[in-house]
Amino acid sequence: MHMPKFLRIGVHQSNVSGYTSKAWCIRRVGPAVFLKWGAVEVRGVGDGRKICWTLPPREKTIRCGTVQRAKDYAKAAVARRRNHRYQPLAGNIIIRPRPANRGSDLEQVLATILFIDIVRSTEKAARLGDSRWTQVMNHYYAAARRELKTLRGKEVVTTGDGLLATFRTPAAGVRCATAICKAVQTLGLEIRAGLHAGEYKVSGPEVFGLAFHIGARVAAKARAGEVLVSSAVKDLMSQSGIRFKDRGVHKLKGVPERWRLYRVEH
Repeated sequence: MHMPKFLRIGVHQSNVSGYTSKAWCIRRVGPAVFLKWGAVEVRGVGDGRKICWTLPPREKTIRCGTVQRAKDYAKAAVARRRNHRYQPLAGNIIIRPRPANRGSDLEQVLATILFIDIVRSTEKAARLGDSRWTQVMNHYYAAARRELKTLRGKEVVTTGDGLLATFRTPAAGVRCATAICKAVQTLGLEIRAGLHAGEYKVSGPEVFGLAFHIGARVAAKARAGEVLVSSAVKDLMSQSGIRFKDRGVHKLKGVPERWRLYRVEH
């Protein structure tokens, strides 16, 4: 089924994401609305333009209860994107292609990967209005980046209301996620956070690998205000003094096997 798509080319404006181009997709099926969004790379112009997801896009399902409510929700959501300079996008968004000679300059890195995003951000943005929401988002990213700097995290990309970062140690990643959760409470925000430890590949400014997919899916399983970690993170932290609670075994969408997840106890 066709999923209407919208694109905002990265321009340095008041948006906290700097030069990141973003795509946003919406589809209504009966009383449900399906959303997909994330950072994209735009290559070329005109008929030769290609748009690639820079990381796996985030996905969300909004269950509105009735068809009319779903229609109203979709209409309002599209209007908000247009107000934020998103333009309709024809054609497909593809997975970033890998150059044939990439293998010659690949560097393999082991790190802890952190994903965070704001819980119910669409509803909060609608309630606050564009001007106030922009201020809140600026404070949100400033708070997150302060904690990243304190714990020596490396920001990789922002994704609308989310952020992806890497850390050299799992303890630093967990402490950063917990600190961000507390810091943004003063803004009236709740975030969900997910961490995974694994190898990924670096080629110049590009990073890629299954570890990022796993980290994103772990975050998607987290509840409001919760920091979840994969078993790979917990297994590396036996001497850290940080306490965890078993959240059971989960199937992570698009990821092989099932993974045991743990909640960080504050």
